[in-house]
Amino acid sequence: MYAVVASGGKQYKVREGEILKIEKIPGEIGDSISFDNVLLYSDGESIQIGQPQLESAKVSGHVVEQGKAPKIIVFKFKRRKGYRRKQGHRQRFTAVKIDSINV
Repeated sequence: MYAVVASGGKQYKVREGEILKIEKIPGEIGDSISFDNVLLYSDGESIQIGQPQLESAKVSGHVVEQGKAPKIIVFKFKRRKGYRRKQGHRQRFTAVKIDSINV
């Protein structure tokens, strides 16, 4: 059994019991979260596809961690021009453990 949910402008395939890292959303560790924007649901033999979303489906979970991803380096360089720019970035994320998928 799995579902596809949309959060933070991205789509994620989720199953019960897995931990999902999504774009940062407000909430403390242990807070419950529900994803109402369910795009697809499959129970193993049949698939329900929303147009654009399933009205009766809901995915619920709880926050496990609020953190930052590893640093990436953005380096811009133009040869023979003396142009060099270095910038780092750490994206914030929320780790959510999926508790149930209800249809």
